Amino acid sequence: MYRKLLFLVALACAAGADVNAQATVWSTDVAPILFNKCASCHRPGGIAPFSLTTFSEASTRAASISAAVHSKTMPPWPPDPHYSRLAHERLLSATEINKIKEWAAGGATQGDPTKAPPVPTFNPDGDLAGAPDMIAKIPHYTSTATNAKGDVYQCFVVPNTQSADKFITAFEAIPGNRPIVHHVLVYADTTGTAVGLDAATTEPGYTSFGGIGTDDAILLGGWVPGTAPLKYPTGFGVKLPKDADIVIQIHYPAGSDGQVDSTKIKFFFSPTPVRDVFIIPALNHVTNIDKPLVIPANQTKSFTEQQLLPYNISLLGVAPHMHLIGKEINVFGVSGADTLKFINIKNWDFHWQGFYMFKKMMKVPIFTMLYSNAFYDNTTNNPRNPSNPPILVKEGEGTKDEMMLTYFIASMYQNGDENIVIDPTTIELSVPNTNAFGAQELFEPYPNPASNQLIVKTYLAKAERVNIQVVNALGQVVKTLANNERMEEGYAARTYSVSDLTNGMYQLRFIAGERVKTQKLVVQH
Repeated sequence: MYRKLLFLVALACAAGADVNAQATVWSTDVAPILFNKCASCHRPGGIAPFSLTTFSEASTRAASISAAVHSKTMPPWPPDPHYSRLAHERLLSATEINKIKEWAAGGATQGDPTKAPPVPTFNPDGDLAGAPDMIAKIPHYTSTATNAKGDVYQCFVVPNTQSADKFITAFEAIPGNRPIVHHVLVYADTTGTAVGLDAATTEPGYTSFGGIGTDDAILLGGWVPGTAPLKYPTGFGVKLPKDADIVIQIHYPAGSDGQVDSTKIKFFFSPTPVRDVFIIPALNHVTNIDKPLVIPANQTKSFTEQQLLPYNISLLGVAPHMHLIGKEINVFGVSGADTLKFINIKNWDFHWQGFYMFKKMMKVPIFTMLYSNAFYDNTTNNPRNPSNPPILVKEGEGTKDEMMLTYFIASMYQNGDENIVIDPTTIELSVPNTNAFGAQELFEPYPNPASNQLIVKTYLAKAERVNIQVVNALGQVVKTLANNERMEEGYAARTYSVSDLTNGMYQLRFIAGERVKTQKLVVQH
């Protein structure tokens, strides 16, 4: 009996030791998540109101961080991932959410600080490699957005220095004062309207809330904090007419008054003509809405827009647009018996609107009926309502007006377009059964799709020898990038050539000891 008791005590102690050994800690479990998914905004000089790049910063907010990731309010990603999966999703996986919850519930301990990954560094000049073909920079502007005045949407007209039409293959917004630049929209205006509005003011630019003051402007793209640069697949681009003025609309939040900004846009052009990508509001409140966009005070109201598609298109993405009393918007297409799910936003936030690209280009057949359903709340129950008490709201570009638009980012369909991959990565929404690598380890190919060169980013908890292989759909190794190559502890980025690989989908296999991790890799020349 005595021996049996000793055995049970020993077993309990062993179990306790194992639990302690498996405790979720900041250094190896949580820091990699915060650094990889949150630090682009939550860092010194970032747009977020506080930094999360040290243990003390994170641990004092452990409970609120846990609540925010559990409720999916952070990272901010308005689209419903259970409706459609989109490119470059700002989402945490179920495993990452659980780790943060376990860490907060377990006392938010630090662990061994020497095992924490290095604090990430961010290139102040952006993520796109190479010299841009054109830079459009606004003049130094001092924000006038006081707390009493509220948010300001300032439009700046920047000269187009190109003497011929160009095709934009990528562009990136570089905020001049990151904490006060909430979002950026870029337009091309061939009407001269923006120039006239700018000339009528003494300050740099002019204020315009909903748009830039003309319905004929061409939307070129947008940016919100935390998003990847807008980059089109090889062979595609948005046309910038040679006679167009570039108009940059920037949202400055209330309380930013007195601070100076000088945001710039980096444009990359194709040296030769490419397939034209058009960004048009195919669903809108002017030509295809079911009733006038009017929402009486103290009422909620729903609207539907529909448009028959007259030709086959290849859809790259969508960009819904409403103002402040918009609450929900669902965009889809019906083709015969098939429903094409584009995007569903259940909790619209004007300040986090964006351009949403699909993971793969989507063929939308001729005679597809495009639909948009939107819901507006013009009551005091809507905390974003700009009027208290509520007032009658109609269509317009003002802060207290409304809009209902969905921009379609598309090109004329060609055979095989539906196989073109924009973003091959997938974030698990449910907890996977296995996780070969620890949370503190990173393996990421960039860019993906790749053309001639591939950068493989890694983070290892300790130095070791690794193998990196490219595997085809048959499971055959078609190229070895690293053969028993020593990689040091911490972050690393190595460049490899993939110019000899044919276009297609591959698996990139990373082997370290007995651990194996794979990532989808797309090669497009």
